[in-house]
Amino acid sequence: MSLPKYSDPSPSTEQAFEMRVGLNVLDHLGINLYSNIAAVLTEVIANAWDADAKNVTIQIDHGEDSRITMTDDGVGMTIDDINNKYLLVGYRRRDQDMNNGRRTKKGRTVMGRKGLGKLSLFSIADVIEVQSAKDGQSHGFRISAVKIREAARNQSRIYYPESLNRNKLDIKQGTKIVLKEIKRQRLEPGTRALRKRLARRFSIIGETHDFRITINEEPVTYHDRDDLSKVQFLWMLGESDIESGAAPGLIKKANLPGQLDHWDKNWKVRGWIGTVQKPKQLDNPDVGNLNSIVVFARGRLFHENILDKVNNGRLYTKYLTGQIEADFLDDDHNADIATSDRQRIQEDDPRYIQLLEFLKSSLKKIDGQWNELRHRSELKQVKATFPALDAWFKSLPEGYRNQAEKLVAKLSSLPLEEEDDRKLLYKHGILAFQRMKVRGSTRELVDHIGEPGKLLQILSDRDAFEASLYRDIIRSRLEVIEQFQSLIEDNQREKLLQEFLFDHLWLLDPAWERATSSAVMESRLTEEGVIIQDMTAKEKLGRVDIAYRTDAGKHIIVELKRAERKIKLLDLVEQGQTYVDKVKKIQQNKGANSPNIEVVFVVGKPLDEESNNPARVKASMESVSPGSRIVHYDFLIQNALEAYSEYLEKSAEIDKIDEIIDQL
Repeated sequence: MSLPKYSDPSPSTEQAFEMRVGLNVLDHLGINLYSNIAAVLTEVIANAWDADAKNVTIQIDHGEDSRITMTDDGVGMTIDDINNKYLLVGYRRRDQDMNNGRRTKKGRTVMGRKGLGKLSLFSIADVIEVQSAKDGQSHGFRISAVKIREAARNQSRIYYPESLNRNKLDIKQGTKIVLKEIKRQRLEPGTRALRKRLARRFSIIGETHDFRITINEEPVTYHDRDDLSKVQFLWMLGESDIESGAAPGLIKKANLPGQLDHWDKNWKVRGWIGTVQKPKQLDNPDVGNLNSIVVFARGRLFHENILDKVNNGRLYTKYLTGQIEADFLDDDHNADIATSDRQRIQEDDPRYIQLLEFLKSSLKKIDGQWNELRHRSELKQVKATFPALDAWFKSLPEGYRNQAEKLVAKLSSLPLEEEDDRKLLYKHGILAFQRMKVRGSTRELVDHIGEPGKLLQILSDRDAFEASLYRDIIRSRLEVIEQFQSLIEDNQREKLLQEFLFDHLWLLDPAWERATSSAVMESRLTEEGVIIQDMTAKEKLGRVDIAYRTDAGKHIIVELKRAERKIKLLDLVEQGQTYVDKVKKIQQNKGANSPNIEVVFVVGKPLDEESNNPARVKASMESVSPGSRIVHYDFLIQNALEAYSEYLEKSAEIDKIDEIIDQL
């Protein structure tokens, strides 16, 4: 089949081609374009603003014959206005109305632009009745989605709405729109949530702009936005301010420039960006998550959330909310960059790209200021709530105090589901700080709070792990020294000293704290008559006991004497040599010809030779075995106190930390 040859029509002949728009396009432009009632009512309210209305009333009836009635007191429409403007799909007021296309008679900047908004009504209703009164004349008509589709199926190019009976019209001034045969699923949410959503779609509501909206006789106000009321810190952009009382929880307000240095002087941004105390405050059951920055142009929503496009994932972004106005996005002299539903923007437009650059610059400044402001505020609140923490801060040196305050402020700001968990966080934070303080790395700890990966790496470091045991060692050693001192002062101490001292050999020598017992050697020594279990036999031999341990190849023999008994040096030497001979014999039978043996005699009263002939005492002990010696109970206490003086110095500090933690 051959196609007819195309020839360019002569200017004098009728046009050869014609482009038609079928009525079924309304399904795409209106009926299926809008997804929620708030977006639909936004178009009606914008039309009322453009009609210089002062009041817009919305009545929602949820009965069996559900309907939505919207009335404004604007200038209204004549029949000519209805046919050539309202019913003309795609009527572009800003370009086609030479007198009031861009500014109304009151001087308002016109919101409407594409001429498609009225079609949005079909997305929630199948029947629309419109009444309008102007110059003393009232007119009304009814549009049916069913009949539009029927006309489309019949390939009709024109749809004729049904006229309403003039005697039943009740509008005297302005315009009234009644939506019938409501799609019930589109009536959600309730009127309370709807007020909040509409409040977030307009910045011109209120006395300042002489424009009021009511829903079921309750006014829509800036309080319905639910964002400013939760803001803790606020940054005003350009020449902006907020109404008095709009932010009751506000602690600090600052100002930021409203444009970039290289911008045209007519490109300006107004509005505000704020942060809340806790991210969960931005969860709103009526309007969804308020962790967003909405963009307005000419007083109405232009972009639902631009924060998604500039979010760098840093912690502060979870606390952000705000609204900005950038009228240059909807400038009359440039292309329209709003999508058909006027809730998003064509993202490749230079104006939008510049707005993103401006926001990134502003948020960078906010990030730096927010950390300092938040830490001050959180710290003040924590000190008031937990006096024990304040006491801990004051107990620290100034350098550490600043780090500790930053740590607690950061912990206080972390988002947690349960506030009770925060007390546990404080406790572990204090302990971690003290551990890191030992190795001088508290700053590293504080800097990485909120970064789990890095924080775990720090805390799992071997040095940090060893430092974490420091507190337990302090407590353990102090308790042992206190118990040993108590036993020495007890009249019946000799019955307990053997077991206690042998379980804590580090009291004799710090190098012996890992000494282990030898069941085989103790058994052989018992067989040889060195270790005697029978108390009567012990008394006859004039001693309390002998104990035996090994440590890294060394054989340690400890002989304890009654604290009040006067001991002779020759008796100690004889006993010591007997022990050494027996141990050598046992070890030689096992193949060890030169065992390393050390004997320690623990006595109460000094030997006479210790004062009048110390050289003899030293030589006598060497004759028993190299390293053998005599120690006194009082010396053990003093030596332990000196050896662990550092632990004692830390004791008071640890006790204070325990008290602080117990109070949280």
